[in-house]
Amino acid sequence: MTSKGVRCSWCGIYMTLPSNVHSVQCVRCNKITRVEAVDPFDLAQEAISNASNGLHDLRDKTTGKIKSIFASNNAYASSSSTFSPRKIKPSWSLSPVSAHGRKRAVLCGVSYYGQSHRLNGTLNDVKCMRFFLMKIGGFPSDSILVLSEEESNPYWIPTKNNIRNAMKWLVQGCQSGDSLVFHFSGHGSQQQDYNGDEVDGYDEMLWPVDHHTAGTILDDEINATIVRPLTRGVKLHAIIDTCHSGTILDLQYVCKMKRGRFHTWEDHGRQSTAYKGTSGGLAISLSACDDHQVSVDTMAFSGNVSTGALTYSFIQAVENEPQLTYGRLINAMGETIRDAKTRYFPNGSMGSLLKNVMHKMLPQEPKLSSSEKFDVYSKRFTL
Repeated sequence: MTSKGVRCSWCGIYMTLPSNVHSVQCVRCNKITRVEAVDPFDLAQEAISNASNGLHDLRDKTTGKIKSIFASNNAYASSSSTFSPRKIKPSWSLSPVSAHGRKRAVLCGVSYYGQSHRLNGTLNDVKCMRFFLMKIGGFPSDSILVLSEEESNPYWIPTKNNIRNAMKWLVQGCQSGDSLVFHFSGHGSQQQDYNGDEVDGYDEMLWPVDHHTAGTILDDEINATIVRPLTRGVKLHAIIDTCHSGTILDLQYVCKMKRGRFHTWEDHGRQSTAYKGTSGGLAISLSACDDHQVSVDTMAFSGNVSTGALTYSFIQAVENEPQLTYGRLINAMGETIRDAKTRYFPNGSMGSLLKNVMHKMLPQEPKLSSSEKFDVYSKRFTL
């Protein structure tokens, strides 16, 4: 089925939806927008104009920095399965760069156009996240890098090298007071752990658009790139909307939520002889599901527009409860996902049976991990 784009009449966010839809509920503000027939040529012109206007300043200010990073020697092997982290805490000496502002973000939305495992909601995810970070999080527009397959600039396509270098840009020159965000919406998977640092015996990985030829990006490399360089006073939030993403940053502590307001922190650092911590900063990961679970890309949340379960539930929770704690954030996201999975089943015994089967077949619980332990029900979530 063909698709078309429409801009919300209320908040202005751009959404992609099936061509036969005549109204849509916005994934950002939940208002209804009527969709009129649009000439494809006019729609194409509008999309090109919007993309050009929205990214002009960002490209001018950051392309030079990304090119310089590309020109530097790549510290990692080309094969994802051969990455080997250092065994001791590294000494970081990143050269400072011109100020990007105290808030900086990298948003990756991988749709896998032309591939059998294409995703429909990832582009909407990064657009919604960008809007959220600017309007709610106070992130300057020129401090947000968006990588997606709709970009004409080759440096903004979510290839393995582009994602690697965008991650380096995110943390380069970070200083006390900086707030960083890494958001990835796409596919994730697991492979056998070859260096003995995983509790379950499996490494987690992200799939760039060119994973068939370039390979995936292992959790070991992600940790070394965006976790270890965090100096004292720097805070990183990773929002990973993929399958098998529970420990995708290889952070030492994984939070286990229990009934009521109880929780425990599991220490995953004891398994590894490699250093997986920061250089004094704080890294927090919000993942779509546990390492053995899968995440969904679905229309169940808005009715007509595909989104990732984690991205949608995260934005909704923070907007609905501005001063929520990390514990409440995880619980609220879980409630939204569970409700979306079952809301369309009929009432009665058959509906209950279907809900139970769906929950057992596709369990998905958002996960929280961190470079340090804290009380999740007293520490407030802030970007």
